[in-house]
Amino acid sequence: MTSHRSLVPAAVLLLLAAPLAAVELPLVGPMAPTEALRREPAPPPEPESPSVPDALTLEQAIRFALENNFAIRQARERLREQEGLIVEVRAEALPSIVASGRYSREDPDFVTVGGRSDRDWTVGVYVRQVIYRGGGVRAALDAARTTREAAVLDIQTVVDEVLLQVRTRFADVLLARERIGVREQGVELLREQLQTVRNRFEAGAVSQFEVLTAEVALANAKPPLINARNAYRVAIDELRQVLGYRGGFGADLTKVPEFDGALVFEPQVFELESALAAARERRPELLRLEQLRRARESGVTVARSGYLPQLSISAGYEGRKLPGSNSFSDTREGWTAGVEGSWAIFDGARTRGRVAQARAQLNQARLGLSEQSLAIEVEVRRAISGLLEADELAQAAGRVVEQASEALRLADVRYRNGAATQLDVLQARVALTEAQLNRLEANYRHTVALAAVRRAIGESNAVEAAEVAEHAADAEATGDS
Repeated sequence: MTSHRSLVPAAVLLLLAAPLAAVELPLVGPMAPTEALRREPAPPPEPESPSVPDALTLEQAIRFALENNFAIRQARERLREQEGLIVEVRAEALPSIVASGRYSREDPDFVTVGGRSDRDWTVGVYVRQVIYRGGGVRAALDAARTTREAAVLDIQTVVDEVLLQVRTRFADVLLARERIGVREQGVELLREQLQTVRNRFEAGAVSQFEVLTAEVALANAKPPLINARNAYRVAIDELRQVLGYRGGFGADLTKVPEFDGALVFEPQVFELESALAAARERRPELLRLEQLRRARESGVTVARSGYLPQLSISAGYEGRKLPGSNSFSDTREGWTAGVEGSWAIFDGARTRGRVAQARAQLNQARLGLSEQSLAIEVEVRRAISGLLEADELAQAAGRVVEQASEALRLADVRYRNGAATQLDVLQARVALTEAQLNRLEANYRHTVALAAVRRAIGESNAVEAAEVAEHAADAEATGDS
């Protein structure tokens, strides 16, 4: 019988708390009891990797990387983490509702004196609202919001870095593919040269030595071709890694798409002053550090709130045991209300220490912003200088290819007319191959340098800007739901 009665206060508490457990507040969501009954959600599924396409463009590669690159996906999760922090900090400004109960029973030998009852219980629901906390709650919420904005800009920083890698890796693939073409063309030319020398040897016009020389030249041209083909395979795998592509099984295990693009030299001019101004205005790293500086300023306000008084109000409805009776039917019910205030006159200099930490963190944020601003200025100058170098190299390499092609044509004519040796022709062919490779390398460097300049000045294309804005909005909606 005693065991049955001991469960009654718990039942009363549950009856009081049950209507509140199902309440869902705006901007907050379900209350704690309802959340506690929910299962932990499953981890988000991995995005499905499509089959290897027949053709792949740079724009398609960028779109795929925006959805599947692991660094970008981690940055989005950091944004969701900041959304959770905002909800946590916002809770300080909202009322708290607590259901609590207490039941106790003592040995009769302890209560014989004075006729005190051996049982006691209290059950109730209480509401508490902070009215004033030295401005700390508002400042903490401002800090959380600015930190959230910093997380959005962190996504943009990661996106810019990843897309620079995508453009570079895509250019690596194009370079490796074109190198194969140049090497194959060189091998084919040497093979034709060998056949010409053999024909002339059979006609008695040249010696066996020239045949051997042509055979050696052809054999020496094959290892670079093998290396170029391996470099092409490696470049494709490195591109696949930066894209976050995890497919390539079964029929796609050895499938290679046709990469749509070419290393074409297109001169671009960037004025240094306008480039520096654009970088200061657009670079997400600077905008992110500015948001963090504001958050640190709010952090100082939060720390200084410890110097000021705190005020809160509370109210509740509870049931208490009637003195002198052990019957639950004699429980008295009623409301309670009150005001609570406190002011730490002396806290052992704890608040002073927190303020000193907050001010030091603010100064670090300011210094970090200045340091990053200088680093970005140097990056812009270096990128533009690299682009100028690549521009000059590409122009020079283009002229050399034209000259080497004409030199080979003249060497072939002279060789057929007996005015040049086989060595002259081989040297001309080698010079043309080197010139073509140098032009490819120069065009590649110009392509990469141009991407680096656009990254340095914070120039984003419409695709990536739209993707970042979309995911930032999704994260904000998730945080508010």
